[in-house]
Amino acid sequence: MPQKRDGKRDGKRDLPAVRADAMRVTVLIPAHNEAKQITETIASLRRQERPPDHIIVIADNCTDATAAFAQLCGVEIVGTRGNRHKKAGALNQVLDRLLPIFGPDDAIMVMDADSALDPGFIRHGVDHLATGRYAAVGGTFTGKPGGGAVGMFQRNEYARYARDVRRLQGKALVLTGTATIFRAATLQEVIAARRDRRLPGLPHVYDVRVLTEDNELTLAILHLGFRILCPKECTLTTEVMPTWRELAQQRLRWKRGALENLVDYGWTPVTRPYWGRQLLSLVGILVITAYLLSLTYSVIWLGGIQISPLWAGITVIFMVERVVTVRRRGPAQMAIAATIVVEMVFDVFLQIVQARAFWQAAWRKERKW
Repeated sequence: MPQKRDGKRDGKRDLPAVRADAMRVTVLIPAHNEAKQITETIASLRRQERPPDHIIVIADNCTDATAAFAQLCGVEIVGTRGNRHKKAGALNQVLDRLLPIFGPDDAIMVMDADSALDPGFIRHGVDHLATGRYAAVGGTFTGKPGGGAVGMFQRNEYARYARDVRRLQGKALVLTGTATIFRAATLQEVIAARRDRRLPGLPHVYDVRVLTEDNELTLAILHLGFRILCPKECTLTTEVMPTWRELAQQRLRWKRGALENLVDYGWTPVTRPYWGRQLLSLVGILVITAYLLSLTYSVIWLGGIQISPLWAGITVIFMVERVVTVRRRGPAQMAIAATIVVEMVFDVFLQIVQARAFWQAAWRKERKW
């Protein structure tokens, strides 16, 4: 079990320590028309080294057999009532009922209906939570098979993200919605802080006004002075977007939502690293635009590709970074990354989406997805 350290050293708050074997874990799975994947998700919970105590599938405005398949798996089914706020609204309806009766030994896991946990996820997550040092524990994920080239790009991207989290010893910036375990006391305090106007939003766990409710909840928890962790042992797989169109919609929501979350919270000690990442994203857009313009100029006006020493150096650095960071995906993906051209397609795609997110956020387009 992880050792509890003195919280005063970093200025963060601890929660009361509890016995890991005494913690009760309730899993909430919000699901909208997830009949194809819900049984795999539940099966991954049944295979846990430390199984959850209770599983609730929240059937949100489903028109398929999601609820029927989940019921066959022996879990509780809760249907939403008049929910107009998608995943955040569905979760709030159940959390509003559960949290008032939960105590210090309770933990709540929220996971996507298209995710599947690796066997040690809950055991390791509970071990970390029980120390009281962490208010929430999230997971790092890899992509499920499928999706052709766009799926391959996402799996490489997720592998790089997991590598970054490992190198930072679990100090991730976001508790993703794929799977996160919270101490119930953490979520109870979030509600109290929203009620007292110390945090944005109405007095519920999730702020239904935002596009990225998981990112916003992460900021809320950090602003309350708590710590979060994404340990290397808490891993899972999740669905990839099968088409470029769906991926563009997903990433636009993520990127624009993250920007708007930061605007809501303003410039604070917590948000400074997040603002820094947004600045780096903007620099990335400018650099890749300059790079492509340089290549275009060379082809049109100089009769062929002639790369200056500066851009040649940048190209080599980019190639090495691409190859090294995808090493866990195997030699084939390393070879593809080494070509640069193939993965450049995906990088340009992401930069275009990021630029669009900046544009929409700047012009305050309606928040919807």
